[in-house]
Amino acid sequence: MKRKDLISIHDLASAEVGALLARAADVKARPREYRTALSGQILAMIFEKSSTRTRVSFEAGMTQLGGAAQFLSSRDIQLGRGEPVADTARVLSRYVNGIMARTFAHQTVLDLARYASIPVVNGLTDLLHPCQALTDYFTMSERFGSLKGLKLAYVGDGNNMAHSLMYGGPKCGVDVAVATPKGYEPDAGVAANARADAAAAGTKLLVTNSKEEAAAGAHVVYTDVWASMGQEAEQGKRAKDFAGWTVSSALMELADRDAVFMHCLPAHRGEEVAAEVCDGPRSVIFDEAENRLHVQKAILVTLMGAP
Repeated sequence: MKRKDLISIHDLASAEVGALLARAADVKARPREYRTALSGQILAMIFEKSSTRTRVSFEAGMTQLGGAAQFLSSRDIQLGRGEPVADTARVLSRYVNGIMARTFAHQTVLDLARYASIPVVNGLTDLLHPCQALTDYFTMSERFGSLKGLKLAYVGDGNNMAHSLMYGGPKCGVDVAVATPKGYEPDAGVAANARADAAAAGTKLLVTNSKEEAAAGAHVVYTDVWASMGQEAEQGKRAKDFAGWTVSSALMELADRDAVFMHCLPAHRGEEVAAEVCDGPRSVIFDEAENRLHVQKAILVTLMGAP
């Protein structure tokens, strides 16, 4: 990769995305070959939002690559007490070899990347979730053998997950359809960027208020929680607004006969997805969860490893 950071899939060329996915496949197939890839290196992990998959996969990944990871919650560092992000970035650059940040404001990660002299990885912001989306496309490539010509249907809130899937589709040759209730559409700026990427790549991007339109013929039906972290106060309203938007067996029947169900987890069975879909034979949610480890190891080796 030509840059030192991973902030958004939109920033990456198709070839860079392809190289990351290929490296993830190699890391997964030959883990012993990477046991010392980041020997002696340290990853600082900044968490404003708690997580199961992000924390464990990055921490385990660094250990398996021969390095170490330091967990830093907002209670543990001065960033949570008003220290400028620029100062935190500069100080950490003197101590460690890379930064992964999981934050609320996207600007926080942008500022870390601007002022740090070491690689910065976006572990999640309210705007984007690139590591998860890269993992999802990697999981799709494993399942179907090739990504080109596939269709992914995202059903639910037009959130950070929808945004990163929209950015990833054109880079992988995948058509993306995003269906949301009215008022919950994806960010207009992200949608405009994704449409431009799709036009350049020759893929399709659909944003609709019909889940049936999105799911028709899809190879992947994807959903996420209706209220993300930080939106707990909206839970009641969102439950009403999303009534009827559960990914059900009936919706899955509109998809391709070999379609799979995907979810970034945690999943709320009976809300955004029916239990029989989430835990059924078409579900690959735990393959996705495992692949977070392999894809993030590939990202770390690419950004922090020897050129």
